[in-house]
Amino acid sequence: MTFEWLVALRYLRSPNRPAVLRLVTLLAIIGVAAGVTTLVIALSMNTGFRQAIRDRLLSVTAHVNLKPTSPEGIHDYRERIAQLNGAPGVRSIVPAIYNTVLLSCGGRARGVVLKGVDPELELKASGALRYVASGSSSFAADADGIPAMLVGRILADELKISAGDYVTLTSPQGSLTPFGMLPRSRRFRVAGIFDSGFYDYDANWAFVTLASAQALAGVGDVVSLLEVRVARLDDAQAVADDLVHRSGPGFAATTWMDENRALFRALSLEKLVTALFIGLITFVAGLNILVVLTMTVTERARDIAVLMAMGTRRRQIRRVFILQGLAVSVVGIIGGLVTGYGFAWIADRWRLIPLNPEVYAIPYVPFHANAFDAIWIAAAALAISVAATILPARSAARILPVEILRFE
Repeated sequence: MTFEWLVALRYLRSPNRPAVLRLVTLLAIIGVAAGVTTLVIALSMNTGFRQAIRDRLLSVTAHVNLKPTSPEGIHDYRERIAQLNGAPGVRSIVPAIYNTVLLSCGGRARGVVLKGVDPELELKASGALRYVASGSSSFAADADGIPAMLVGRILADELKISAGDYVTLTSPQGSLTPFGMLPRSRRFRVAGIFDSGFYDYDANWAFVTLASAQALAGVGDVVSLLEVRVARLDDAQAVADDLVHRSGPGFAATTWMDENRALFRALSLEKLVTALFIGLITFVAGLNILVVLTMTVTERARDIAVLMAMGTRRRQIRRVFILQGLAVSVVGIIGGLVTGYGFAWIADRWRLIPLNPEVYAIPYVPFHANAFDAIWIAAAALAISVAATILPARSAARILPVEILRFE
């Protein structure tokens, strides 16, 4: 142990220090720990929200949507899927057709988003059909030839629908008759109820086969778009550009980042604002360290004068107080990191903080603390603490031994 460390630790551990100085030192440590703990919890919560929403969102939606620029849809979708399946970064491509319909059952009705899918391909690509809470994910027609469908859990609860019930879907894209345009309706059997964990989809979506959706919409063998899953989420934009180039004119592509840009931009801005405002707690803790060292310099002025009279250099005196401030800061940082990461792990593991899924899309507050946050939080707290030690350390180094010891 160096001379500077030895003196700094003796000052911190001395039993002869005034009670008020010991209290202020303890408050400085608690202040640093509180700032670091709060920052770790807030950032891990923000990261957890971002990751949970992204994972749940992408479990039921595509990473890249390849759409025609014309409203007619894609007629040669099978050939295009075969052509694009070998593109770099593409994991799977599935066709889909979307339509907004009226679902009615037992005197209750509401609008839903109806998605027509190829069941075999969709089951491999999307997570929604894998999370069947009741019934089955089979789209086989019943004995009377009535086609099957899947509905979301929240939608089923709202309309009092159970697996095996029959519902009626009415499409606004009606048929032209001698009596004018009449809505097109068709009866479906609810084969299963899925629970994706994402409120918007569980409350508003339903799945049928491509053929059923096309028949209800009154179109031929046409799909609205091709949904692409990529191997790496960060490569979605590059894959989208490549698919548009391979598809030729008449096509455009959007990524999951484009579709949800406002949501993730708001989460990023919230993370920045949270870090700035909660960082003020650590700044206040740094002021406590400044007070501790200033009081120590005043209380130890005679000891400092004796050390300087015995040959201690001024830069060594400065280091003594800088190291003393660092010791207080490091204890607070370590305590704050342990407390913050421990709380984040426990709260995420046992889902301690419930949420209303109708508002937040997920039923509990997720926490996801990562090592990078710990590094920059510790570095920021350490930098603030070091800055707080400079003034008291310089004051200690400027003490004149003759002035202090002249009456001893």
